[in-house]
Amino acid sequence: MSVTASFDLLLRGGRVICPASGIDGIRDVAIRNGKIAAVAADILPTSAKEVVDVSGKLVLPGLIDTHAHVYQYVSGRFGMNPDMVGVQSGVTTLVDQGGPSCMTLPGFRHFIAEQAASRVYAFLSAYLVGGLEGHFYPQLYSPDGVDIDATVKSATANLDIVRGIKAHAEIGGFARWGIRVIEMAAEIGKRADLPVYVHFGQLWGLPESGANGEDADTILTRVIPLLREGDILAHPFTRHPGGFVNREGEVHLVIQAALDRGLKVDVGHGSHFSYRLAKKAIAAGIIPTTLGADIHGYNTHVPAPAGTPDQHEDDENHPFAGQAKFSLVQAMSSMMALGLSLEQVVPMVTSNPAKMLGRSGEIGALKVGMDADVSVLSEKNGRFVLKDNEKNEVIAERLLQPAFCLRAGTRFDAVAPILPQAVAA
Repeated sequence: MSVTASFDLLLRGGRVICPASGIDGIRDVAIRNGKIAAVAADILPTSAKEVVDVSGKLVLPGLIDTHAHVYQYVSGRFGMNPDMVGVQSGVTTLVDQGGPSCMTLPGFRHFIAEQAASRVYAFLSAYLVGGLEGHFYPQLYSPDGVDIDATVKSATANLDIVRGIKAHAEIGGFARWGIRVIEMAAEIGKRADLPVYVHFGQLWGLPESGANGEDADTILTRVIPLLREGDILAHPFTRHPGGFVNREGEVHLVIQAALDRGLKVDVGHGSHFSYRLAKKAIAAGIIPTTLGADIHGYNTHVPAPAGTPDQHEDDENHPFAGQAKFSLVQAMSSMMALGLSLEQVVPMVTSNPAKMLGRSGEIGALKVGMDADVSVLSEKNGRFVLKDNEKNEVIAERLLQPAFCLRAGTRFDAVAPILPQAVAA
C-alpha cells in the first residue's frame, strides 16, 4: 500500500467477514469518496484522514433486512420509520414487504425510498391496497382486489426499487377465496420475472362461517407447485397454523423438495417466530437462505395513529402480538443460539439477500469500488436470555449487537430506541 494513498476513513483491525469475497480474518477497510477503496491487512493509519479502531468487533458488508415494514403512516401502525429500523439499527438496506402496491408505489418512492438515509427496496404487494392493515379489512384482499396487468406494469416500470412481489398463503384467506389469490400472485411474479415472497402461517381471522373445508396443513403442498425457482417461502418458524411444521409436530416433506428445485427460505422473524418450532425445522435440515426481521408497529409498541381501529389489542391471541424486543442483529443471535454458526448466519444478511434482490454487484459485499455500506457489530460472550412470543427461552452464549454502520461512507451510530438490551441469564 502506497504511503501517499489518501483515504477518508480507515476501519482498522476488525474481523472482516465477506462471504461474497471469501474473506474471513483480521483486515482493515479503507473508504474513499463513499466507496470501498481497499480491504487488506495492515493498511497504514497515516494514509487515512480518520482512523476508527474496530479491533475485537465484526466488520460485515452492510446488513440487508429482507422483511421490513417502513411505509410509515400510509400502512397505519405497521409502518416504521425506515432509518430507525435501518441505519440507526446497524442495517444499511431494507426491503419493505408488501407495503406499497401498484396504486401507492409513487408515494413510497417519493416519501420513503428517496428520503431515507437507509437504502430501501420493495416487494410490491400483489393486492391493489398494499399493506393496509389487512387483518382489519380482509375483504380488500380477495381476488377482486388484485389487478394482474396493473401490478406487472407498475413493477416492471420501477425495477430500480421493486425487486419482487409479496403475497399471502394462509388459512384466513383460503377459507374465504381458496387458492385463487396466490395463483394470481404467482402469475404476476412470472410475468414481471420477479421473485414472489409468500407469507405462510395464519394472518387473518377465519370468517364467521369457519374454515369452509380448508385445512391449514394442506396450504404449503398446494402453493409450492405454483412457485418458481428463486421464489421465497417466508416464516418457516411461525407459531401460527400453516407453517413448515404441521399440527403433528412434523416438518412438511414438501419443503426439502422445494429447496432442491431452487426455492428459498426467509426467516421473517417478527411476532410469528417460535424457538420451539425453529428447533424442529433446523433439526430436519431446513437452513434459511435469508433472515428478515419483520419489525412493525405491533411488535415494537409504536403508538397507534389517531382514529385507526382499536380492536385486537396486543394480547396473546392477536397474530401480531409482540412482547419480546428484537432487531435484525438480535435475530442473527437467535439463529446462533439455535445451533447455526456465525459463518452460516452472515450470508443470510449479506450475500444471499443481495442475490435475492438481483443486486450482488451493488450491495452485500466489501469489494473495491462498491458503495461503502458496512455494518460493525460487537460480540459479547456469556449467557444471555432470548425470548419469543410463545414465552419460550433460549440461552445465547454469543450475543451480537450493532455498534455503527456506514451507508455510502456516512457513519450512523446504533441509537434506535427499538433496539433490545442484553439480558444476562
